[in-house]
Amino acid sequence: MTRYDPQRHHRRSIRLKEYDYTQPGAYFVTICAHGRAPLFGDVVDGEMRLNEMGEIVRAEWFKTVQLRPYVVLHEDEFVVMPNHIHGIIWIVDDVGATRRVAPTKTNPPAGPAPGSIGAIVGAFKSAVTRRINQRRGTPGVRVWQRNYYEHIIRHERALNAIRRYIAENPLRWHLDRYNPHATGTDPQAQEIWQMMKENARTVGRRAPTGGQS
Repeated sequence: MTRYDPQRHHRRSIRLKEYDYTQPGAYFVTICAHGRAPLFGDVVDGEMRLNEMGEIVRAEWFKTVQLRPYVVLHEDEFVVMPNHIHGIIWIVDDVGATRRVAPTKTNPPAGPAPGSIGAIVGAFKSAVTRRINQRRGTPGVRVWQRNYYEHIIRHERALNAIRRYIAENPLRWHLDRYNPHATGTDPQAQEIWQMMKENARTVGRRAPTGGQS
């Protein structure tokens, strides 16, 4: 059985220093539960069955669009797994704007600027943590790992591969890198990470090693 090793599984931040994360575009986001604990439910016969905490996670994800009119989220681009989530966040110029992939830009705002992916993810994580801890009576207990992973989706090939990966994640849970009982490696996931590495090299940064959790 493969056990989670905090040192071996640690992944550095791969955020681009020259990139403005408030720009219109699509971003693939992965967030893991603290310690990768299976907080949100179970996969049964290839289907994810959310528990009450998993339902909170899902509700807060889609609540984002009510609070931030420049964000678009789609049902088929999000999944809650037992100990992590995957989703695509679209930042648009205005409500109803055409979805498009993200370019690069110089001179971004310092830190998690208002409206940035960092601000969006931070607010989501905080809202989920607050609601879950209120529900289970555990004030101050961490629900999420401190960091998260995001990838700028720059072309349709990557977008389609990531959509498929999200949709099929429960079916492939037995091969999932976040599953402590995985029986092997997932070639579909490896294809996506390789694509991300290639994207990273095209913009002159170090290639990711599978993302930041």
